[in-house]
This record gives sequence, structure tokens and C-alpha cells, in this order.
Amino acid sequence: MSYHLPAEYDVVGVGFGPSNLALAIALDECARQQRVNCRSMFVERQPNFKWHGGMLLPGSNMQISFLKDLVSLRDPTSPFTFVNYLHKSGRLLDFTNCKTFYPSRIEFNDYLRWAARQFEPLVQYGETVVAVEPVSAGQSVVALRVLTQTEGGEQRSRIARNLAVAVGGVPHIPAVLQGVRGDPRVVHTSGYLDSPVTAGLNGRAPRVAVIGGGQSAAEVTLDLSDRAPDASIDLVFRGHALKPSDSSPFVNEIFNPEYTDHFYSQTDDQRQAIVRSFRNTNYAVVDPDLLDQLYRTAYQQRVAGTRKLALHPRSEIVVAEAQPDGVALDILNKDENVHHRAIYDAVVLATGYERSPIPAFLDPIRRYIERGALDRDYRLQTSQAFRPQVYLQGCSETSHGLSDTLLSVLPIRAREITAALVSTTARERSPTLDPDLAEHVYS
Repeated sequence: MSYHLPAEYDVVGVGFGPSNLALAIALDECARQQRVNCRSMFVERQPNFKWHGGMLLPGSNMQISFLKDLVSLRDPTSPFTFVNYLHKSGRLLDFTNCKTFYPSRIEFNDYLRWAARQFEPLVQYGETVVAVEPVSAGQSVVALRVLTQTEGGEQRSRIARNLAVAVGGVPHIPAVLQGVRGDPRVVHTSGYLDSPVTAGLNGRAPRVAVIGGGQSAAEVTLDLSDRAPDASIDLVFRGHALKPSDSSPFVNEIFNPEYTDHFYSQTDDQRQAIVRSFRNTNYAVVDPDLLDQLYRTAYQQRVAGTRKLALHPRSEIVVAEAQPDGVALDILNKDENVHHRAIYDAVVLATGYERSPIPAFLDPIRRYIERGALDRDYRLQTSQAFRPQVYLQGCSETSHGLSDTLLSVLPIRAREITAALVSTTARERSPTLDPDLAEHVYS
């Protein structure tokens, strides 16, 4: 066992996707403009920065304007804007000639990677946070010990006075499909491009089932049609039809940062009613242009007499079994109350994500958490004896609105969390913690 000097930070960020990247930028701006420096470190379990890498499909575009980047809504003069990225990349004029507000998803990921590279000294990639433990002095918790594990099995410990959590969602696997989870022929869209399923499609005429009725399901279905033109694809979903997303201007105002204040001020019942009313902006819906493209693909197959794409509305999986010759699915058509069984070479799950209100690695401090509610500035409500501040991003849709899991509020949320961190940093700073709190690195 070897010991190192104390690694003590004003804030440790768990996860380094767009949310904590936006926070890193806001903290950097604060240090440069206000001369207030928060010692920060971010820990990311991926080996490098990648945003939705499993769905960086050719031809897939963003569904929000490039102006809703990491900083523009807060400071359009920032060097971290998408426009400056284009300028630095030598493509600004070429992009304007595209006459669009919606860059490809591949290009937007490249923009995020460009911004993330400028913070590499502050990020430890390839580390997973396994626990966050309280560090006590007398009757109070004065700091947090953040325990991580590297890809090679090495365990590390850091001291944080505050925590910013942005770990994203976990792929949702419906209960009926848990039995085939882990089968190499079954893949969630989060890992679609990197999976053996995708790699094995070329030059074959496989039978593939896509489960789900939202944007990812439609994108994968079209990608499969292009990638393996001879594939037979069954798109299975619960709704009566694939529905278009509502991105009209007035409806889109619910994603404006100021709407968060309105949403947060409502009662729980009112918040639930708002989420239900606007679900068609984000859940189980498809971009209208993509719907048109999918319909034309199916129609052209009918014209050519080579119908390979079949839609199964009002249908759900009732049995899933892994067999030597494929994955057997028993599908119930709920309108006709008819079962049919088919064997597939591959099954793609476009079944969304789960987001835990309080991640499991916070269990060691759970006794200090009061009701699991968040303050308006995304701070977890804790007991008076608990001095560290814990901020949660991307898991507070029920309290802060539908925009919480999306890109729309990143710049403003980052500013709010930075302001809260700065206000506590000076007050909480004290001489270096006891040497017993030193960072440990052991195998």
C-alpha cells in the first residue's frame, strides 16, 4: 500500500458528459473573470470523452439548435461556443452554407470532445466511482471521501468538500427481456454501433427485431435498412402508431431555462400534470422528418415487392428465450389478442433509460439525506450536521422539469451550480484536512 499527499478538492465531479463539462467551463470562467478559483477534479468511467457513442449514426442530426450548446445561452462571447468550434476547425463558412440550425450528431459529439480536451488535466478517465463516504470532525460531516476503481482494478480515494453528480441514465431493460440480457445477439441502443450485432450484419440477410416506438427505434430501423438491405426488420411497439414529436415554438418554451423556475414552484400534482401534458415532446415520439423517411422506405419496399420492414403496433413482448438458432420472441398483438412467435438473429432494444434519483454510490451518506428532494439550485437537501454540498444533474425531472435530462438548460444550470459552489467555497475553506484523509492508492 502506498500513500500520496492529500488530494483535496473544493468539488469533485462524478461523470464527465455534457453536464459536468458545462460545469467545468463555468468554473473556469469564474476563475478567470472573478478571480475565484474552485479546485476541481472530474472522474469519468469511460476511457475517453464520448457522447451517446452507440448512436452516432450516419445521417442522424441534432434535434435542438446548435445555439443550445455548452455556453451560448449564458455567454455567446465565450470561446467554448459551437460557432467558435467551427471557426477553430476551419468550417464556419462551410457550415453556414448548409443552411441549418441542426448539425449532425457526429459533428456535435466532435464539438463536445473539442471542448472536453481543453480540460483534460482536470479529468481522470477510466475510473468508476464505487462509493462516497462521509468524513467527520466532531459531530459534523465536513467532507466526502470519493472512492473509485480504475479499469485495471486499482482503487483510489480523494477528498471532496462538495460533489457534482452527472452520471446519466442506465439502459432500461424490460422485465420480460431480463432473461436474454447479456446474450450477444441482444443489444440496447446505447451500445448499438459497437455491438457484435451491428458488426455481423454486413453481407447477410438476418431477421432483426427492434423493440420500441421512439426516436432511437426509428433511427436504428432506418440504419438497419441501409446497413443490411436484405434484412427483415420487425419494429415492435406498444402505441397505436408511431407518433411525431411536438417541437413547435410555443411548446418548445417549456425547455427554456426560465421555465424551470415556474415548474419548480408548482405542487407535486401540478408538476406531474405538466410532465404528462408535454410527454409528446420527448418520450415515445419521433422527429416528423424521420417519420416521413421511414414511411417512404416502407412504401418503396411495397412498390418493389420486396417488403422487408414490418411495423407491429399495439404489440408487446410476453416471452423472450435465447435458443441456439436465435432469440425467440412471443409477441402479443393487443388489438386482436393474437400471439405469434418468431426467431430473430438479432434484437435491438430501443427501450430508453432509467435515472435513479439518488445513485447507489451515495448510499454511505444516505442517512444524512432529507427526503431526497433537491433545492432550486440542484442541491440535495441534507441535515444540518452535513456540511458538504451535493449537486445532482439530469435526475430531477420531477422537480425541475422535462429539460433536466436534455441539453437545453446546460449553460444556465452550470452557472447556478457554480454560483452556489463559489458562495460556499470561501466559507468552507480551512487549513488542509488531517493527514489521515490523504489520498490512498492501492492495488
